[in-house]
This record gives sequence, C-alpha cells and structure tokens, in this order.
Amino acid sequence: MDDSGRRPTAPRASAAPPARSRSRGSARPHPGPNARRPKRRTLDDLRPLVRDGRYRIARHAVRHAAAEGFTEHDMIATLLHGRELVRYLEDERLLVLGWLPVSGSVKLPLHVVVEFSVPRLVEVITAFIPHDPHRALSRTRLAEVLRWDGHEPRAVLEGPQSGNR
Repeated sequence: MDDSGRRPTAPRASAAPPARSRSRGSARPHPGPNARRPKRRTLDDLRPLVRDGRYRIARHAVRHAAAEGFTEHDMIATLLHGRELVRYLEDERLLVLGWLPVSGSVKLPLHVVVEFSVPRLVEVITAFIPHDPHRALSRTRLAEVLRWDGHEPRAVLEGPQSGNR
C-alpha cells in the first residue's frame, strides 16, 4: 500500500478531478480535462506566423487558384494586408478579404479561408473570387466552396420570381 491507503496495482477511481476555483468570482465551472474550447485568434495574431513562413496551402486552395487565375503570392498578400470578414470560432477558421490587382485601376476581391487549429501554423484551406463580393459568406456557401469540384451547383427557382411566365 502507498500513502493514500490503496494498493499500487489497484485500479484508480474514475471520478473526475475536483473543479478548480476561478478568480474574480466567476460562476462558470472549470472545464474538464477532456473539454476543448475553440481558440480565439484574430488575423493580427496570425500575421507573424505567415511572415515567418509558418503556413501551409491546401490542395483545394491550389486548385481554386489555378482555376480562377491567382497565385500563392496573392493569397499570402491577402493574409498580410487584407481584413478579417468572418470568424468561425467553432471551426477555428477565419475568412479574410483581400484585393487581387488585375490592372492599374481594377482590383477583384479575393476571399481566403484559413484555419488555425494547429499551434504555430496557419493553413490556407481555400481561396476564391466571390460571386457576390458585397455579401458575407454564409455557412452554406462556405460548405459549397469547400466541396468545389469544378462546376456550378444546379439550382431550380420556383415561385412567382422564377421567370417562368
């Protein structure tokens, strides 16, 4: 037996460890050891990692770049000089808006989705030129973009505004 009064070979009790008290009188319980909170990072937190070359570009983003005519340099410039549009905390992702120079006076919007779930690494999940640049991306549109397979999804409009008169 050891100092706790149990045999060293006996299985440990599966009771959860006692909750730690939080400072400032917070009533929220301390999360258990297996609970994982999403990280809260901003684009300003990720820029030093990108400057140091601690990024990875996913195959999906490379396919979009080839299909839509922009480069890795354009994606990185968007991360370094763009602005954060949407923060998806549950997915630990950010949507960043940058501008793709086409000519001296014409610039196209470029959206870049990055993930920061891996410590000290920024992963460029996808990048694309939005169809409607003045509308924030919904989760449905983001899922559609991430499932990109080279063709437009088919949609059928119904009702009085469908144009079938």
